Amino acid sequence: MKPLEPPGSVNLRKPIRRILARCAVAAVAALSTQAAWSQEYPTRPISLVVPFTAGGPTDIVARALSVPMSKFLGQSVVVENKPGAGGTLSAIHVSRAQPNGYTFLIHHNGMATAPALYRKLKYNPLTDFEFVGQVVDVPMTLLGRKDLPAENFDQLLAWLKEQGDKVNLAHAGLGAVSQLCGLLFRKATGVEVTTVPYQGAGPALVALLGGHVDLLCDQTTQTMPHIKAGAVKLYGVTTLERVRNLPDTPTLDELGLKGFEVKVWHGIYAPKKTPPEIIAKFNEALRFALKDPDFVRRMGELDAEIVPEEKQTPEGLRRWLQKETDRWGPIIRDAGVYAD
Repeated sequence: MKPLEPPGSVNLRKPIRRILARCAVAAVAALSTQAAWSQEYPTRPISLVVPFTAGGPTDIVARALSVPMSKFLGQSVVVENKPGAGGTLSAIHVSRAQPNGYTFLIHHNGMATAPALYRKLKYNPLTDFEFVGQVVDVPMTLLGRKDLPAENFDQLLAWLKEQGDKVNLAHAGLGAVSQLCGLLFRKATGVEVTTVPYQGAGPALVALLGGHVDLLCDQTTQTMPHIKAGAVKLYGVTTLERVRNLPDTPTLDELGLKGFEVKVWHGIYAPKKTPPEIIAKFNEALRFALKDPDFVRRMGELDAEIVPEEKQTPEGLRRWLQKETDRWGPIIRDAGVYAD
């Protein structure tokens, strides 16, 4: 026997069941549509935004990477250079892009240093992006102009202490890793050299080659040809282990600057709320590219080291970004370097 409903009452059980059933059907349909969409992705070219000028170190990595990624995805990964404001213009652009899987950012250490460098940063690197994974680590080299009087690192230190702030050390602009290397070098040696900013790594290297500045700390992806040609003086490398293609060159740590380590790392980011299925597929393309023989060979020529598999993941990049943010923040703040 069915229970009697109180007089004047309304039986809501059947309408609620119908609503729940419709919701279930809609959810299944949405999941099916999303799955089909992610399987079809991508259907057009993808933009990989580089925050620096064409021909610079990050651009070199991005263009080499785009070839095998395009092969995997079946659509072109197009490198798009958007330089300016130490890489922050590109980061703002990508953070505000549609989260549809067609705009990504490849950036270096600048993602970790921007919060300390910029007082009014318009994005939060740790919360305003989705993470895809890390790419390569690149060692840096401490170079001098060809006619610098110091023939080795000991002579360089003596010359620096004698000349002091008369020495010009070039860097690629606010937030560039070459600037960070210079800050760490000043701190480690105790010599207040004068830093000279340029609009990118290319112009800074040209200034050194032309003898307009005395020193530069820059990546092997850009400096190796000039080192091999004898166009600059090489005083040391900035990694804790010697560089494969420069086996006779000691590290700055070996030379007495204990714990001195600066290397350029690269990561790929997407706008916040990019669907996880798209992040997963782009990460798959990244990991495919990092095993591509031509890419591996090209990076080896430049002494760029492909990161371990655990760093090639979204979570690996997230952890590394947090660690680097914590590391460089105090160094930058102590140096009093900032921009509005």
